[in-house]
Order: sequence, then structure tokens, then C-alpha cells
Amino acid sequence: GVAHFVPNLAMSFLGGALADTRDRRLVIAVAQIAPFSASLLLAALTATGTISLTAIYLAVGFTGLASAFDGPARGSLLPQVVARTSFQRAVTVSNVATQLARVLGPAAAGLLIAQFDVAPVYLLHVGMVLVGLAFLAGITIPASSNPTARLNLALVKEGFAFMWSHPAILGTMTLDMFAVIFAGVDALLPIYARDILGVGAAGYGLLASAKAVGALITSVTLTFLPPIVGTGRVLVITLALYGLATIGFGLSVWFPLSLILYGLTAVFDQVGVVVRQSIIQLGTPDALRGRVNAANQLFIASSNQLGPVESGLVATWTSSAVFAVVTGGIGCVAAVAVIAALIPALWHHRSEP
Repeated sequence: GVAHFVPNLAMSFLGGALADTRDRRLVIAVAQIAPFSASLLLAALTATGTISLTAIYLAVGFTGLASAFDGPARGSLLPQVVARTSFQRAVTVSNVATQLARVLGPAAAGLLIAQFDVAPVYLLHVGMVLVGLAFLAGITIPASSNPTARLNLALVKEGFAFMWSHPAILGTMTLDMFAVIFAGVDALLPIYARDILGVGAAGYGLLASAKAVGALITSVTLTFLPPIVGTGRVLVITLALYGLATIGFGLSVWFPLSLILYGLTAVFDQVGVVVRQSIIQLGTPDALRGRVNAANQLFIASSNQLGPVESGLVATWTSSAVFAVVTGGIGCVAAVAVIAALIPALWHHRSEP
């Protein structure tokens, strides 16, 4: 995680500025050189029996560096190719694809590795990158949206100034970051399955699947619902419910209830993802989306890295996973209340289709 995050952190704002000054399709395509070449290298080293931990860290760091450029460009491209009235459904469809990949990808990789070993699976990934590039080449954007600005440090400052002057956007990023840091349960799930719920490895698998299933069902359901207009209010409420569901999961000692509550955390999280993207993407001019998405990417990456650290440290210091999960949920609800009170513009924000 650190090997991926540090290079991403170092170059993310430059990547955001580049996404606002160059064709975003080209930025994404060039960034794919990293995963393409990393998989080729790892396949060769694995096949020849010379693979090492150092090589794996270097590959992860290289892809982390590339994601600093890929992420802002990728996040900014969707509003360019989808009508504003269809944007929330487009985000939801994108989430469906992501959830399917998270559910099916590890399972497929495991089956393929068991059948063919590791090196061929790296090569399969190389082929899939090429397929993705072929689809990318088919994307068209309006000629008027091609950027013409020159790349310089002032562009980065302009991105910060925009976020500071739009409290609803900055508040959205901050709110989501604190919610994930405090209310993340994933790192302690094995302890719950083994010691608290007493369901072992099979129960752990069901718990992990409950989150994926909850996220997938929610994403599919949202594609059939009308767009959410009161996005600020919905974001605050859903993240508060996310914290409450986490508290309930932390206190539960009955496995079926724990499954439901853990699935509900994914439900509220997925609704939050859609409204968060609506607030950020639809509230940002296209010329600034790369830089704003770079900041949003860092907020998300920071919370994903710090969340497991927070829950793990609290559980270690108190010798209680239950205390860590429950206080994390309380911290999430408290953070939602404080940020909503300090940034009233967030509560009143509306994303008109």
C-alpha cells in the first residue's frame, strides 16, 4: 500500500494539471505503459524463477506513479462523454463494473493461477490492457473540450483556490475521508469471524461477500431510479447511516444480523459514491476537473490507507476489536455532524440535472 501511495502522492497534482492541459484520452493511454510493462516484467521474472520482493515493490511503485496521471484524467473524462442528465446513471454503471471486477476478478485469478500458474496470468493482464486501449481509442469527445492551456505551477494553485472557494466540494471530500478512516471495518473482519462471531473461514468469506453483494445490488438499483437532486443532504444522511451501521455491526454477536449490517455499510457507501461524484464532477468546470479529481484521488487514497491503520492500532492498544469498530462508527457519526455544521453549504447543495 505504501509503495503504491507514496509515488501517487508525490505526482498527483502534476497529473491533475496535465489532465487539464492535454487530451485526457492520451494521458490515460500513456499511463497504461506502467501496468503493461510491469506485468510483462513480472511474468518474465516469475517464469524464469528470478522473481523477488524488490521487483514486486518496484512494479507496484511504478503503477502507483502512473495512477497519479491516470486517475485524474480517467475521472475527468466521464463528464466529457456523458450528458449531464445521465451522469449519475453513468457513475452507477461504472460502479457496477467496478463491483463485478472486485467480485469476479480475484476468483477468476485464483482459478487461472491454479490451472496455469502465475506467469500466464500476468500475460493475460497484458492482453486485457491492450483490449482496454482499443476501447479507449473509440471514445470521442467534443472538439470544443480539447484543452489548450500551458502546463505550469500556477495551474496547481488555481485548483486549490477553486476548491477553497467552493466549500461544498471541499466538504464532500473531507466528509468522505473521515467517514472511511473512522468507520472502516475490513481490517478487523478476520477477528470478528474467528473470535467474536465464531464462524471461521467460511463465515469470513460470507461476510466479505455480503459487502460486495450489497454494493452490487445498490449500484444496479440506482441505475433505475431518477437522479438524486438534493445530493448534499443525501450525502450527509447516508454517511451518518454508514456510521450507525458500523456501530451495529460492532455490537452484534449474531451472525445473520452481522451479515445484514455489514452489507448495509456497502449500501450506504455506494449511495455516497454516486452523490459524491455528482457534487464534485458536476460542480467543477471541465477546465478544472483534472486538478480537482487529483485532490479527490488523494483524499480517497489517504482514507483507504489510514482507515485500516486506525482500526488496527485502536484494536491493538485496547485489546478489543469491538471497541475499535464501535468507537470508529461513533467517530464517523461525530465527524459527519461536525463537518455538516461547519459547512452548511454542503447540506444545502443540490446537483441539478
